[in-house]
Amino acid sequence: MTTPTSDARPDLARLPVAGTEPTPAGPVPEPVPLRRRPAAGPTTVRRRLGQAAYLVVLLGATALFVYPLAWLVSASLKPKSQVFDNSLLPETVQWSNFVEVWQAGPVLRWVFNSATVGLMAATAVTLSSAFVAFGFAYFRFRWRGPLFGLVLATMMLPGAVTMIPTYLIWNQAGLVNTQVPLWAQNLFGSAFYIFLLRQFFLGIPRELFEAARVDGASHLTMFRRIALPLARPALVIVFVFELQASWSDLMKPLIYLQTPEYFTMPRGLKQIVDTVALSGEYHWEIAMAATLIATVPMIVVFAFTQRFVLDGIATTARQG
Repeated sequence: MTTPTSDARPDLARLPVAGTEPTPAGPVPEPVPLRRRPAAGPTTVRRRLGQAAYLVVLLGATALFVYPLAWLVSASLKPKSQVFDNSLLPETVQWSNFVEVWQAGPVLRWVFNSATVGLMAATAVTLSSAFVAFGFAYFRFRWRGPLFGLVLATMMLPGAVTMIPTYLIWNQAGLVNTQVPLWAQNLFGSAFYIFLLRQFFLGIPRELFEAARVDGASHLTMFRRIALPLARPALVIVFVFELQASWSDLMKPLIYLQTPEYFTMPRGLKQIVDTVALSGEYHWEIAMAATLIATVPMIVVFAFTQRFVLDGIATTARQG
């Protein structure tokens, strides 16, 4: 029995590796050069500069709009001598300002009145404006264009022109010194909201209404089951805008309300300022605290509805 020598051993370098096939002899491919990121050209630099400028403008506008609210919060916590020092950080925090607000008048009652009047006014103008807007958007009748133009023309009338005749009407009805005139006028719709909702209703495919008519749906059913659900973003816009307008309105409560029990928050705030002024000195720290109390609810409402408001504005702008 002979032992194999080293010359009889197989050349391991020439043996194929398991799982691979021998590559045929041929020219070796040249290595592909790595792609380098191109240097920033003039267009890229201009685009970045434009984005930076847009960010600066956006931050400046944000600070411009946030500053009054920050100043109000700061002033509501300051003593009387420091209210107008334009410092956002009060040297002395005086929480008793909010206690004195509740002692100056029935603030909780005024907030409740404002919420009640605002909700009724917003609901009334939303439904009435939507009803009129649906009629102008769906029906085809003679003089539709001139009638719609006449509705829009009412926006050109200043509020001072109709203020006295409107007061005389409510006085004859015996509703002065009640909260009814603060919201019942919205039962007749608003020209601006009618225009806004009409543009939205025109974007709804008419085939949906025709199919409903074939199924035997009435016009009121189409308005309730098709038009209103599809126009939800626009309805939210109208509701929130009118709620904010009614909440901050001072003119109507100043004209129609004389009993403090019926006062809304703006009217009550004016009474606080006037009552304090009769003593010979203005306590603006109390007025600032009351103003903050009146402002916070609208901030909360917008925080919960901003998604619907922005979606509705974007959709209405596209359809317009």
